[in-house]
Amino acid sequence: MGLVGFGQPDDGVIQMCYVVPDIRAAMNIWIDKLKVGPWFLLDHFTGTDPKYRGRDSTADVSLAMSFAGHMNIELIQPNDDAPSVYREWIERRGYGFHHWGRATSNFDRDVEKYRAAGHDLVFLAGVPSGGHVAYMDTTALLPGYVELIELGSGFEPVFSKFYRASIGWDGTDPVRSFI
Repeated sequence: MGLVGFGQPDDGVIQMCYVVPDIRAAMNIWIDKLKVGPWFLLDHFTGTDPKYRGRDSTADVSLAMSFAGHMNIELIQPNDDAPSVYREWIERRGYGFHHWGRATSNFDRDVEKYRAAGHDLVFLAGVPSGGHVAYMDTTALLPGYVELIELGSGFEPVFSKFYRASIGWDGTDPVRSFI
C-alpha cells in the first residue's frame, strides 16, 4: 500500500461525493461556508461507454471537484431525466451524500470482489483521467454507494492538479475548467 499524490491511500477512500440540484449554488456554499475551493467544473459528462445497471446510458451530468485537505470532494448535478445512478439516488433518498470514491490499482479484481460480496454493479464508465469508475451498490450496509476509481496514468496529473490548487487557495478564480 502506498499513497496517491495528494496523500490518501492508494487502496482506500480518496473522495466523498454529493448529488446537488444546482452545482453552481452548491459550489458557492462550499466556498462561502467551508472555504473549500477552487472548484474544477465539467459542465457535461456522460463517460465513455457508460452502462447503468447493465444497459447503455445517455445520462448527462455536471460535475465539480475540489479538495478539503487531502480529501477530494465531488459535486454532481444531473442535467437530464435519463435513468442514472444519480436519478436513482435522488428518487430513493433525495439530494445530499451519494458515494465514497475508493482508489484501486486492480480495478477488475476489486469490481469482482464487491460483486462476490453481493453488491451489484450499478454504473460503469470510462473517465477523463483515462481509467474507469464502477459504482457498487453497498447501500444495504452503508449509507451510500462505493465508487471504485481506477488508478491509471492519467489519474495523478488530474487529481494532483486539483489538490495543488487548493493548497493555500486565496479565494481567487473560484471556478475553473476541469480540462
